[in-house]
Amino acid sequence: MTLRVIPFGAGIFPAAGHALLYAEGPVRQLDTAQVDTAHGPEFVHAEAQLAKHQAHLAWMDEHCLSPSKSCDLFRSIAKQL
Repeated sequence: MTLRVIPFGAGIFPAAGHALLYAEGPVRQLDTAQVDTAHGPEFVHAEAQLAKHQAHLAWMDEHCLSPSKSCDLFRSIAKQL
């Protein structure tokens, strides 16, 4: 598991406030996204909806700190506690 930080300076990110699990594999037609909402989990299979969630994940990947910089931030915060 890799934890990465989205800096506040990146602004509001897509799907903020909702947990997203994206399961993908070698057979693209079996890809599934699970979005946890206030009304419970929602499972997404439609290609257009999956594309939207892929775009959200790509945005997050582009704006996150690297894994090493994220760890540095965690260590810095832990030292202040």
